[in-house]
Amino acid sequence: MESDTWALLQALMSIRKTTPPEYPHPRELLSVNPYTPPATLVQSIMNSSPLLSELVVVREWLHDSVPSPAPLEPGATNGYWRFTRNAVLQGKRTGRTGAGLVGELDPDVVNRDGVEEKGLAPDDAAYEKAVLQALYAHVRAGQLEEAVELCRKANQPWRAASIRGALLFQWRAIANEPREVDAMDDEDAEDSQQWRGNVRRRLWKKICSQAALSNTLSLTERALYAALAPTAQTSISLKAIARTWEDHLWALVSLACEERLSVGLSAIERECFWENGLGALESGAAVPVEGAEEDVEEEWEQEVVQALEGLSNVQVADGAPADHPYHVSQLHIILDRTDLLLEAFATGLQEGTYVSSPEYTTMTRFFAHLCLFLQMIDMSVSPLATQIILEAYLQVLEAAGQRELIAMYAGALGDNAVERYALFLTSLELSADINERRLALTRAREHGLDIERVAIVTAERTIEKAFTILPPARGPLPFVSAMEPPPSEPEWLLVRSIEWTTFLETTYDTALEQTNVILRYFLGHGRVQVAKSLLDMLPPELGTLHEPEEEAAEYMQYRQFFGVWDALARVNECEALEQPQMNKETRAAWLSDYRTLIEQAHEQVVKLLTTEWLVGDPDSSAGGAKRQRDLVRIRQIYIPELIIRLHATLVNSRGRIPENLKLALTLVNVVADSRYRLYDDFSSQIGRRLGDYLTAVRHAVLAGLEGGGSDPFRILTV
Repeated sequence: MESDTWALLQALMSIRKTTPPEYPHPRELLSVNPYTPPATLVQSIMNSSPLLSELVVVREWLHDSVPSPAPLEPGATNGYWRFTRNAVLQGKRTGRTGAGLVGELDPDVVNRDGVEEKGLAPDDAAYEKAVLQALYAHVRAGQLEEAVELCRKANQPWRAASIRGALLFQWRAIANEPREVDAMDDEDAEDSQQWRGNVRRRLWKKICSQAALSNTLSLTERALYAALAPTAQTSISLKAIARTWEDHLWALVSLACEERLSVGLSAIERECFWENGLGALESGAAVPVEGAEEDVEEEWEQEVVQALEGLSNVQVADGAPADHPYHVSQLHIILDRTDLLLEAFATGLQEGTYVSSPEYTTMTRFFAHLCLFLQMIDMSVSPLATQIILEAYLQVLEAAGQRELIAMYAGALGDNAVERYALFLTSLELSADINERRLALTRAREHGLDIERVAIVTAERTIEKAFTILPPARGPLPFVSAMEPPPSEPEWLLVRSIEWTTFLETTYDTALEQTNVILRYFLGHGRVQVAKSLLDMLPPELGTLHEPEEEAAEYMQYRQFFGVWDALARVNECEALEQPQMNKETRAAWLSDYRTLIEQAHEQVVKLLTTEWLVGDPDSSAGGAKRQRDLVRIRQIYIPELIIRLHATLVNSRGRIPENLKLALTLVNVVADSRYRLYDDFSSQIGRRLGDYLTAVRHAVLAGLEGGGSDPFRILTV
């Protein structure tokens, strides 16, 4: 049904979207040539009526979409009523007529008055019924020539003649029709001299109507004649055999086309030789009443539209019902109401009417493509309805895991395209690895989306999503542990959010800002290792950026911090390598490395402490008050931590490197220096109080007296 609907849409839109050429009016043709054949006049009438032209296309579509008639088996006959004929001949010879059999063989014998209780031999009757059903199926499919051929094979030439009566009279030799010179070969020239069709079609149509209304004929035969010459009176016979919704539509369209053509021919019959004989030549052209044809056309159009609207609730015996979405769509397409169709479906989506329907996925796909198709051919489409339908289809694609198609359909959302595709990329969360993410982002460019904007919005939405799950950085300061637990899924989602803005160099500036936001969060929670994993993911080019200046400076200070943190960690690792059983050379080498690492750590820590590390400008507009609070929190966590760790490292190494005790006591001067105000970063929390550090200093002073003497400051002068 979906393919049939697309075929209908394509056939009708090709008419509606193209400007038809200028065709002469039937009266103009007759004024030039009163012998113009009816077939040519009918074509002119059809060209002058847009709705009639469309209905003819719809009828052809109905012919093409109906299943092909099954071939008729030869059956029991190889001649005209073979079994009945043999029985009649046997009766003539013996003088006894078979019970219930007709006594004559003319085609009308079974319908003649007085023989109601008689009929054909059972085999002939069954074959006759099958022939009629096959003939109707051929007519329903628009296959008149096939129906005629079937009649000939069934040895019923009179029925073939009856069917051929539907053809309009045509004679190319006397018709004013343009023909290509190249096509005028011998065969075409001979064909143009031959006439074809029914010269007395009006009389034929009258007889067909009588046959269609005759109670003596079978229902199928009545429907056959009603289909050949549909009228308002015979439509009841045609509808009686209609089984599907398409059958009802075909009956209505066939009737509408036939009525309009009949009215058009009746209006000009006085001027046409084939309708009025010599009277058309003697009376001359009739003077049409001004506006009469327009009134007739308008009245006919209103009747057709009203009849078509009635198909929305017609009862069917087979196939999909009238309210099936594709039938509803087809009817709206025929009525040229696609805008109302899309708005109605969009409203149903908003109200959740179709969500539970088994055809929800199929219909959402169809309507999404319908929106795109109509936009492509510049048809009027409601932007809101389009957005709702495409959004629903994107959800269908996401649920089906068809990620490769999301960008294409999101790109059709216009102003919302970037936001919608970014929403999809955000929904990937941790299910896609970095290569899948890169490929998904690349598809944005392939379908006309601003890839830089998509990357930025996706990163922003991912960060926002992670922050809605993660706890805020407030409350007591965390204790930094060397054995951190692995990152949780929300934490890892926050870390990987930076991938979106590091795929493209053009978004590195945004990546820089977002990196600082994420690092502030993790460091504010004491998650040093998670923060370091983020830093390891970043491209080295990020450290070469100078703009935005404040963000670039903050980023470099984070890198400085992790350098210091790693330096202290290397000291601890080296200290753990000391073994009692070391020989003299091995111990000397180890001690040299140990001394070097402590010197490097001391130098880096002091440099960090004396360079206003993460001292934000209160008047700066970058990040606002929250950023300033985060920076203060980070300093309160790590400044005391670094001071106490360095102090402990120096004091603990005094047995191997005695001068380190002096460095530990010298560090006090740095902490007390009012230029750096490091004492302000100590808090009232146990382990981070200034008193805790001073207690450690007191122990260091006492350690200086271990070598003897009573001067606590002697160690500073040694």
